[in-house]
This record gives sequence, C-alpha cells and structure tokens, in this order.
Amino acid sequence: MSQVDSPLANAFPRPGRTLRVVLLGVFAVWLAFAVGLNWAGASPEAFYLFCGNTERILGGEVWRIFTAPWMHLPSGTIGHVLSAMIGLYFLSPSLEQHWGSARFARFLFFSSLIAYAVQMLLELVLPSALSARLVGSHWFGAIPVVEAVAIAWALSFRGRSVYLFGVLPVSSRTLILFVVGISVMYVIIA
Repeated sequence: MSQVDSPLANAFPRPGRTLRVVLLGVFAVWLAFAVGLNWAGASPEAFYLFCGNTERILGGEVWRIFTAPWMHLPSGTIGHVLSAMIGLYFLSPSLEQHWGSARFARFLFFSSLIAYAVQMLLELVLPSALSARLVGSHWFGAIPVVEAVAIAWALSFRGRSVYLFGVLPVSSRTLILFVVGISVMYVIIA
C-alpha cells in the first residue's frame, strides 16, 4: 500500500510553514517556563511579566499585549497548552493553505491583538466588581486565537464538516455555534 493509499494519509493535516513556527513557538515558550518554574527555581513573577495586565500595559509595559497569547500555564496541567496547540493544528492548515502564509500570519497576530485589546477595553468600561470577575489580574493564552481560527475556518469553508474532538462530525455552522456557546459558558462560570 503506498503512502497516498494509506488510511492515515489524510487523517492528520500537514501544517504550513507559519503554523509550524507558531506551534513550535507556543511549545517552546511553555517548555521554557515549565522547566524554569518547576525545576530551576525561577520566580513565578518571571511568568507574569509576560502575561497581559491592563494596568501595566496602560502604564507602558506594552509588550504584554503581544506576549500574552504565547503564555500558557507552566504548572499543574498541560491541558492549557495542549488545547491551544491541538485547536491550531487541526483547523489552521487548511486556512493557511487557502489564504497563504502571510495572510494567515497576519490573521493570527491581529486576532490575538484584537481579542486582548477588547478584553482590556471591557475591563476599563465595566464596573470594577464585574471586570475583576470576568478579566482577572493577569490574562494569557492562545485560546482566543483558536476560537478566531475556528470561526474563520467555518466562514471560509461553509458547508464542510470538521471532526470536533477528533470524533464528532460537525458542520461549519455548528462549529460557530459551539465556539460561541463555549465562550458564553465561560462567562457564566466566571
């Protein structure tokens, strides 16, 4: 049986150059902080220095809005980083192939920037008790980017299906409803 005829040939997508760099970067940043904090005795403040914090960003630490999407919990669970990487891995290759690497890279950059800028804005305009509950003192992770990728995939490939969690086939429309529904549920349990 040739590689093309293999049942697994189409089971796993082939990441493009941009996605490979992003996945490697997310994993490398997580690994560096996991080893540094859990084994090398680094201070947790080193991790929080790169996480988003509205007050600190407005105070001039602007890099935080750009580094926050790269940060994932370095201890306690690997689910945080794995969910981001798996979400990107399964939905992004077809987007990168359809859009091209440059457009895909811009999309990832601006979706993270816009997501966290909106979060900052909401923290500023909401009553403090509500914003403290919804936003928290530090925010980080690529999940907003994964959600943007999922919605972009669904809008770009209308009528197609994707296997949610690798087993549950859902239409592009259902994927959008799932992403929005999960986001609403996170707000409810905040």
